[in-house]
Amino acid sequence: MATLKALSRVESVIIRNVTATIKTNISRFSIGKTCGCYFSTSSQRSGQFYSDPLDAVKDIPNGATILVGGFGLCGIPENLINSLLKTGVKSLTAVSNNAGVDDFGLGLLLRTKQIKRMISSYVGENVEFERQYLSGELEVELTPQGTLAERIRAGGAGVPAFFTATGYGTLIQEGGSPIKYKKDGTIAIASEPREVREFNGRHYIMEKSITGDFALVKAWKADKAGNVIFRYKYLNLIVIISWSMFCLQVEEIVDVGTFAAEDIHIPSIYVHRIVKGDSYEKRIERRTVKKGQAENPKPKKDSDIVRERIIRRAALEFEDGMYANLGIGIPMLASNFIKPDITVQLQSENGILGLGPYPTEEEVDPDLINAGKETVTILPGAAYFSSDDSFAMIRGGHINLTMLGAMQVSKYGDLANWMIPYILNIKYSTLYFIVFKILEKCNLPLTGKQCVDRIITEKAVFDVDKDKGLTLIEVWEGLIPDDIKKCTGTDFEVSPNLKPMQQI
Repeated sequence: MATLKALSRVESVIIRNVTATIKTNISRFSIGKTCGCYFSTSSQRSGQFYSDPLDAVKDIPNGATILVGGFGLCGIPENLINSLLKTGVKSLTAVSNNAGVDDFGLGLLLRTKQIKRMISSYVGENVEFERQYLSGELEVELTPQGTLAERIRAGGAGVPAFFTATGYGTLIQEGGSPIKYKKDGTIAIASEPREVREFNGRHYIMEKSITGDFALVKAWKADKAGNVIFRYKYLNLIVIISWSMFCLQVEEIVDVGTFAAEDIHIPSIYVHRIVKGDSYEKRIERRTVKKGQAENPKPKKDSDIVRERIIRRAALEFEDGMYANLGIGIPMLASNFIKPDITVQLQSENGILGLGPYPTEEEVDPDLINAGKETVTILPGAAYFSSDDSFAMIRGGHINLTMLGAMQVSKYGDLANWMIPYILNIKYSTLYFIVFKILEKCNLPLTGKQCVDRIITEKAVFDVDKDKGLTLIEVWEGLIPDDIKKCTGTDFEVSPNLKPMQQI
């Protein structure tokens, strides 16, 4: 009995200490901005409704970090962004896929110099974005799209950092990538090197999570309890941000009970402010439609013939039942030549599985685009999901085939394409179109190390071995291996089963 009483006294001390700690933490959560984040006070725990978007953002202070939803121009919270123009807030750090265009979306805040730093995966078609960055007026932290999505998701889940294979062996890992230039073109601020660790024989780099002060998001509907649904969930890279003041722009507010509980995309616990605007503008960045059957085809140029040759060869890589991710440009066009007797599920990295053909004029939907910002349709059985889910499919090895364009590929499968890795590290077959050069060693900054499995050019097809290098497996009709050696910047083996280059 004495032992039990002693234990009871110990337990009571523990309980008192835990209670005191909880009270201390609760008091910390009620003091506004702490450690760079805004925490909800008791009056802000449930969603507040606003009729004017200006009221929802007018307290965003200078120097705040805002996370802005949407993909390109699709699904952006244009009313909330326009309201920031009116407040005149300065020195913002904006976290978003890109910065829209010069006269719409975040491009408007760039034009008025209200943004100090962009954390993005893509510069896009924004000329002012590019000009400010290269002239040293804007800080830009370029981040691979999948890593950006995971950094946001991790921040919302309270995970301070994580390890990913994407970026290993590149400037992302090594550091030194320019975040800000000086006026003379030298680097004023460079990225820091990443910590590297090895797991199961593979190298990974550490990425820190992103937590913002405010999240500006556009959704379809909200109920009066603050629960939210999106028309197409994939529209928003920023879906759940638990450590931000979540400001939501919606098209419709409905009564509680309108949504089935299982259909809710964001529960009310994450949503702090909801505004229903009077008008919405949905711009289409790349309106792409089916060509009419009666349209007279234009004569093909030599470049068109070469381009189609690559596309038709690439289409032979599709197999029945395959899940495939296609990059923008030539890879996407390969889908036009999928054999009619097979089924291939096409995945778009912005969050669609089951892409269909381009729409007719009547089918155009400004809320339905692919990764290239083009209008698309979907097939029966398609699914929508957020960017973090999309890249979980890709990086987790659930996609069978990925096709991308490339600037340079080295003998051992290193890729030099854009400044940053975009879709890399797939466990299954990964296919790249080589637009310019195959080299012994890439002379542009690497965007992926030993990530290429097969190379298709207009003259030949190579398999890539990470240790042995290139093997020529197909050659275009009328050419021999010596012809390929003359236009290839490295040596290669010739397969004993060398075949003529195939076409669908």
